[in-house]
Amino acid sequence: MSWDAWVTTFVIIGAFVVMARDMFPPSMAILGAVIVLLVLGVLTPREALQGFGNAAPISVAALYVIARAIEKTGVLQPVVAAMLGRAGNERVSLVRLLLPTAAASAFLNNTPIVAMLVPQVSNWAQKHNVSPSRYLMPLSFAAILGGMVTLIGTSTNLVISGMLEEHGFEPLGMFEITRIGLPVALAGLAAIVLLTPLLLPKRAGVRREVEESERDFVVTMRVEDGGPMVGQSVEQAGLRNLQGLFLAELIRTEGAAVPVTPHTELSGGDLLTFFGRVDTVVQLQNMTGLQSAESQHFMDPASTQHTFFEAVVGPASPLNGKTLKDVGFRGRYEAAVVAVHRAGQRVLGKLGSIELHTGDTLLLLGDQGFRGRWRDRSDFLLVAELGGALPGVSRMTGLAVVITVGVILTAGLGLAPIVSVALLGAMLMVITGVLTPWEARMAVDLNVVIAIAASFGLAAAIETSGLAALIGSLFSETLGSIAPKVALLGIAAFTVALHAVITNNAAAALMFPVAMSTASALNGDPRIFAMVVAISASVSFMTPIAYQTNLMVYGPGGYKFWDYLRLGIPVTIVVLMVLAIGLN
Repeated sequence: MSWDAWVTTFVIIGAFVVMARDMFPPSMAILGAVIVLLVLGVLTPREALQGFGNAAPISVAALYVIARAIEKTGVLQPVVAAMLGRAGNERVSLVRLLLPTAAASAFLNNTPIVAMLVPQVSNWAQKHNVSPSRYLMPLSFAAILGGMVTLIGTSTNLVISGMLEEHGFEPLGMFEITRIGLPVALAGLAAIVLLTPLLLPKRAGVRREVEESERDFVVTMRVEDGGPMVGQSVEQAGLRNLQGLFLAELIRTEGAAVPVTPHTELSGGDLLTFFGRVDTVVQLQNMTGLQSAESQHFMDPASTQHTFFEAVVGPASPLNGKTLKDVGFRGRYEAAVVAVHRAGQRVLGKLGSIELHTGDTLLLLGDQGFRGRWRDRSDFLLVAELGGALPGVSRMTGLAVVITVGVILTAGLGLAPIVSVALLGAMLMVITGVLTPWEARMAVDLNVVIAIAASFGLAAAIETSGLAALIGSLFSETLGSIAPKVALLGIAAFTVALHAVITNNAAAALMFPVAMSTASALNGDPRIFAMVVAISASVSFMTPIAYQTNLMVYGPGGYKFWDYLRLGIPVTIVVLMVLAIGLN
């Protein structure tokens, strides 16, 4: 290997380690690798930055805006209500949920679709006394499979299309990938419906666990009229640093919620809500000036100005690796965390000292505006109100549908490039008032856009250093000697394996030049090789960290890490088998 190839190999391995260990967001890891390769002379400035001038990241950003408009206007609300129906045969319910989800994900970004459906499916499961774990993971998988069907179904397809264009080929057509992706998606959905009742255990989600263990960590106390605490601040009364307990909410006698700070002055009759372990409640019972409010039931979120939310920590969140105390959670987010769930279980211990990680689900108490403030931020992948009313259909629904359908038809008929119509559609969503400029800006996941743009530079380094040709020759000389289709299937399997530890777009970027070199050595169709890489890079079923929709359902479904392997491995095998059959 050449010097450049060795340098590229070591830099890519370093990026792998960073992404696999979740040390930095993927966008930073990929961009950092490109910068290192640029400084070391492996890449020219033009090669390193070519992705920032490509249509793919711009198209993805515009499609995020369109998907946000559809979510905001509640276009899918009636569809969701109709498709869930009554709880009956489990497989029938899965079919009713998964088919529309996959169909919608073929044309809209799957992240906002899953974000919208998770609270609705959780409410439905709670209402019908069924386990949400039997529906939420299949929901995520269906959204992923739907993205394989069209060009705009997932950002990975747009990345591969952009890379084809960089290599002098025509970009992928709107439905060009459908002939390969549709059979794969249908087979994957069939496998999920058949296997879910057999392989996925029934687990209690965050909501059910909260209800069942409410007396373990919720207690309401009343400040005695004329008692020693009246007129004292929270800190002076000794309520600030209780071992295993913390004061989350203060309600005045007139029903008003008061912000809890160390300097908040107590009044007679104030209702104080504490959260902590049941064995620490005795501390409160022994404090002079407090008496039990004799509340036997969990707080009704609708009964005060505050309500409960579940929020899933995202990979790019500033909460990763930090404790609630480190980030000053209550001051920063204007909400109090009352429980942390990880791998299907509530994390015990003093909340302020728990180090948070990607995928942790926080049960928190905040004001009614919490979701609006944080739903489009990278801090949380999902913010869902517990017991809150589902958003209604907006008066702008018809306009949003017309614009979205116009984008899909125009691109599908080949009347204009996808980047042009997507940008026009996003602009119309703002001009017509469906979204405010701020909502449009916050709808775009810059981490994804930057990662996509930077991945072009990483792919260029693999190609120009000769690394792609070397790996491609290994595929062509070993597997290709058996049959070209075997080499193609080997590339698909290797892409799936890569995606188990890095993002889908990074896996696609790394394997694209290898696929092109293999296709050239075997005189194969480069477009077929490119589409196989795109579909394989979307096979994200075996871990919760493989794709962000998997993380979004991790806590709400009460899953453990191994649950993804239970269902994900057989679904992956089915998908690869159908892909192999389709290549013959």
